Amino acid sequence: MTAIQDRTARSATVSPTGVSLPDPRPDRPRTARTALTLGAFVALGPLTIDMYLPALPTITTELETTSAAVQLTLTGTLVGLALGQLVLGPLSDTFGRRRPLIAGTALHVVASLLVLLAPNIAVLGALRVLQGVGTAAGAVIAIAVVRDLFDGRAAATMLSRLFLVIGAAPVLAPTIGGEVLRFTSWRGVFVVLAAYGLALLAVGWFLLRETLPPERRSTSGVAGTLRGYRALFRDRAYVGLVLVAGLTMAGLFAYVSGSSFVYQDEFGLDEQQFGLLFGAGAFWLIAATQLNPVLLRWFSPAQLLVAGTVAGAASGALLLVLAVTGTGALLAVALPLWAVLFACGLALPNAPALALSRHGNAAGTAAALLGAVQFGVGAAVSPLVGLLGNDAVAMGTVIVGSLTLAIVVLVTVVRPWELAEPDPEAAPVAVH
Repeated sequence: MTAIQDRTARSATVSPTGVSLPDPRPDRPRTARTALTLGAFVALGPLTIDMYLPALPTITTELETTSAAVQLTLTGTLVGLALGQLVLGPLSDTFGRRRPLIAGTALHVVASLLVLLAPNIAVLGALRVLQGVGTAAGAVIAIAVVRDLFDGRAAATMLSRLFLVIGAAPVLAPTIGGEVLRFTSWRGVFVVLAAYGLALLAVGWFLLRETLPPERRSTSGVAGTLRGYRALFRDRAYVGLVLVAGLTMAGLFAYVSGSSFVYQDEFGLDEQQFGLLFGAGAFWLIAATQLNPVLLRWFSPAQLLVAGTVAGAASGALLLVLAVTGTGALLAVALPLWAVLFACGLALPNAPALALSRHGNAAGTAAALLGAVQFGVGAAVSPLVGLLGNDAVAMGTVIVGSLTLAIVVLVTVVRPWELAEPDPEAAPVAVH
């Protein structure tokens, strides 16, 4: 019997009919440890994406390429994240959560070390794709584990706690990257990423427990996986929620891909100053994700999703107007961006929680499609900032376009007023 199974046995209650039921109250210390462990794996993705951002102008010069080409290495990471999740999510439904997670992290470590030998931008881009595939394991499997254990508002609350850990990565990553660049070249950033991956392998090997027992695993193979994806595409509300999550993420990646050029080239900040300002913006994303569980006491996940998406589009529109008119210089860009990040922080935990609550029996596959669309849309949108000029106007245009499309999908496809209200007292749906 595993530790989690033992906890279930000890915490079981008996219904009036004599049937044993799990205790509806999660074990708080164990829940916190689960959030920290899963968050550490998920943080590998944001660290991989954001940690080298201060070095983008330097990479452009050293590899004798263009800023748009360097931004495509970011796109490559997002493509790897998207494709990797489509494969690793169903694999986690078949083989359990633990083994694919460890294998993906090992792939990331190998790709990070190979970056040290990358002679040109093409090889760097290919290795970034492999890094993305490796980090996809943490991105998709952590969400599947949450769905293994929680449902409804409890899932949204757990995802908000997870986003606290995830949110620390964008805050710290550019700052860490800037500090690493004080002592070494941009390739040293990837040495740090490899070391973090090795630490995660140790955590996964010794501390991670399986949440999907053999009796609940899929045995239908590739054909069953394809049928699973087909069933997901037939769920209109799920597809709409996935698109909203992807478009919201696209707004964030417009900021991620363009901010280093906007802050450093347009406003003259150095690498360390950029890292600090980028981290200050991520603070507002974290603040919103942690306010989300409090707001869920009074509002439904659907209401918060709508509010966050609309507020984000409005803030992006303000950014665009100020950038076009040249009003207020640096603060006129930073303050509306922070408002966009805060609004997205309200939307991001609730869209996945609503989507995954509809397909608990195929959490890995459902989380895989969700993650693939999120990062796939991000990969498609990120180069647009560079193509439009890599300035504040370009970044604002992409943010407004992405979040406006998200509102359109909410109204025409998701129809949040038709979504079933989750049980306010939702407890873990299964503990294994």
